[in-house]
Amino acid sequence: MPRRIALLNEKGGSAKTTLVASIGAYLALRRGRRVLGVDMDPQGQLGKVLGVDARRTPRSSIELLLDTLLGDAAHAPPAGLPLVATRIPRFDVIVASKELGLAPAFEREDADPTGRLRRKLDVASEIQRYDYVLVDAPPSFGTLTLNVLRAVDEVVIPVPLTFLALDGCAELARTIDTVRSRYAHAALRVTMVVPTFHRRTRMAEEVLEALRARFPKELAQTVVGYHVKIDEAQSRGLSIFEYAPRDRGARVLAALAQELEARAPLSGAAR
Repeated sequence: MPRRIALLNEKGGSAKTTLVASIGAYLALRRGRRVLGVDMDPQGQLGKVLGVDARRTPRSSIELLLDTLLGDAAHAPPAGLPLVATRIPRFDVIVASKELGLAPAFEREDADPTGRLRRKLDVASEIQRYDYVLVDAPPSFGTLTLNVLRAVDEVVIPVPLTFLALDGCAELARTIDTVRSRYAHAALRVTMVVPTFHRRTRMAEEVLEALRARFPKELAQTVVGYHVKIDEAQSRGLSIFEYAPRDRGARVLAALAQELEARAPLSGAAR
């Protein structure tokens, strides 16, 4: 059973897509893990930073919310997942499309619209080949995000070191608690809170201290700053581990991925 992990922040610009791509690349390239990245953000950036041209990919993650993937046991088998291989061995991706923005329409035709993604992943036999499923969640709360939270067991929250982001992180943690309780999803937890875009300013240090106080167990030891080589790599559809493996940015992201590996939940946790 793969670890299902969402990277989630309700505000854009938190580096969640960068972290999904970079952590996935590290696990595949350096650790030999099989990784599936699932882009549930209608902006569709995950495929782009991994060098996948979504315009030439006829299938996308919208299929994970459609009945066709489940199939009809009496008439037709379920369709396979819309997987695309990236240039990185053992790292596949399901790209997003702007049609994901139509997700609220499902509320009118489904008694449990926020459970669609979970149901699709549960019945998809291909999922079992992976060690990790990393979900790039949308940057706003709604039907899509609820689908993501109900489909995963772990959440990683990247937090820019700004005052407003601190407040938003605390609110997001409360939302996750509510989802855990309301949908009886006992396994759902915040695995890691990751400080991002760290600059050595007084405000950044104050926010970092506040995060330590609020999330003493969840706060990552690795603090992700801004590294120009990461931007350069993504603009070329490459991971930092391919483009500049000796750069400080590569070392930081490798350390973060190692932390995530080490924080594996107890085996046998109920879904």
